[in-house]
Amino acid sequence: MKKLRVPNTYVIIFTVIAICALSTWFVPGGNPQTWQVLSALYEGFSQQAGIIAFVLIIGGAFWLVNSTKAVDEGIMAFISKVRKLERYSLVRKAGVGNIVIVLVMLLFGVFGAVFGMSEETIAFVAVVIPLARSLGYDEIVGVCMVYVAAHVGFAGAMLNPFTIGIAQDMSGLPLFSGIEYRVFCWVVLMAITIASVLMYASRIRKKADGPDLAGQTEDMPRSADQMPKGRAWICIGLLTVVTLLFAVFYASDCSIKLGQSVYDAPWLLWVVEVLFVGFSILSLRSSVRMYILNLLMFTIVYLVVGVMGYGWYLPEICALFMALGIASGFCAGYSADNISKEFIAGAKDIFSAALVIGFAAGIIVILENGQVIDTMLASLASALEGAGRAGALGSMYGIQTFINLFIPSASAKAAVTMPIMAPFSDMIGVSRQATVLAFQFGDGFTNMITPCSGVLMAVLSVARIPYEKWFKWIWKFMIILIVTGFLLLLPTLWLDLPGF
Repeated sequence: MKKLRVPNTYVIIFTVIAICALSTWFVPGGNPQTWQVLSALYEGFSQQAGIIAFVLIIGGAFWLVNSTKAVDEGIMAFISKVRKLERYSLVRKAGVGNIVIVLVMLLFGVFGAVFGMSEETIAFVAVVIPLARSLGYDEIVGVCMVYVAAHVGFAGAMLNPFTIGIAQDMSGLPLFSGIEYRVFCWVVLMAITIASVLMYASRIRKKADGPDLAGQTEDMPRSADQMPKGRAWICIGLLTVVTLLFAVFYASDCSIKLGQSVYDAPWLLWVVEVLFVGFSILSLRSSVRMYILNLLMFTIVYLVVGVMGYGWYLPEICALFMALGIASGFCAGYSADNISKEFIAGAKDIFSAALVIGFAAGIIVILENGQVIDTMLASLASALEGAGRAGALGSMYGIQTFINLFIPSASAKAAVTMPIMAPFSDMIGVSRQATVLAFQFGDGFTNMITPCSGVLMAVLSVARIPYEKWFKWIWKFMIILIVTGFLLLLPTLWLDLPGF
């Protein structure tokens, strides 16, 4: 007997489009759709062209950065320094293993929250598992330190362009608005995750006192940075001039928006400029890869300043990450042809997600052209009318969580659900920002348990953990996260939160 197999994402989307077209023949007031099932794909691509370009450019830029192995070297340098702390008695009492777990998880939690680290965790799992073993832990702890931390950070993200950026754009919200409460959610979720992992780690540690880590530092794999620094010094000079000119012309226009408050900050760009130049020189004295890591860090800094102080949107963010990718390739010694090839490889790697966005938008095209979306929203609102706002918000959260079990792609779910959920939230008196947060939680948590997630299955394969063993550990933790997510949604209904 054949096992039940989940269809390809594109098959699911086309099936939904066909069902939506069929509904236009039966829903009152519908405008029957026939051959439009096929033309809706084109119209969907046309409507979402900006988001598709955004995803492809971001994917290409991050691929360029990752190809230089800069992030790998940064992680290894961090691990090496932390492991030397065991010589201090206070650290030994706290447990160097516990400190390493906390710091590594916070690091990857930030990566997931800021730039949506997901697939990249596959490579880092292979690096961190030997560290977990040397600390006396098992492979599950190693996976939790990287994969789980990044994906909980992904779920509670505050700047993730692949979830918040796309969902807020499709909901008609300012990019990365409501960041204050999202930071609080991230802190709560990471605290619960770290505490859960530490409790598990303490139970399965091989020896009470742990092995002697000081003598094992050299066992960790290291990356040798053989890149000449000449190009990087040129890059520092050029970027210093560019950022300096930007500060000269635009520093006085900086107004930071925090909730309903606006603060003039003409000094902010100058502070960032001084830090950028200083850290660039210091990082390059270490290695070219550390300088590229520095570029990534300040790209995020300028992203935050640009979005909050200047109202940057997709075009400016795309330009920022394009510059990061080109600068990283240039400093790594790539030729123009190699930079182009790596960028295309990154865009190709994420092209399936971009393709899904265009296809999924065809669902909304059919519903809108078929003139049934208003009727469907009214029916949905009527069905949840007795549930109250909390019940309705919880239902949206449950729907997103359920869909994620079968379609783990965040961009695909955003394209399918947000154009429907956002106007529905208006009808039931729930803020669109809360709806985006429900999407965010619903998208992120179950990525860590669904066998439909290619990243999860790849991570388990690298770690040599059977899915059954992983499921046995993760399901209880998953319930805790899902319940916590619902509890974090409730304050958006009753408190006056910035951006909500």
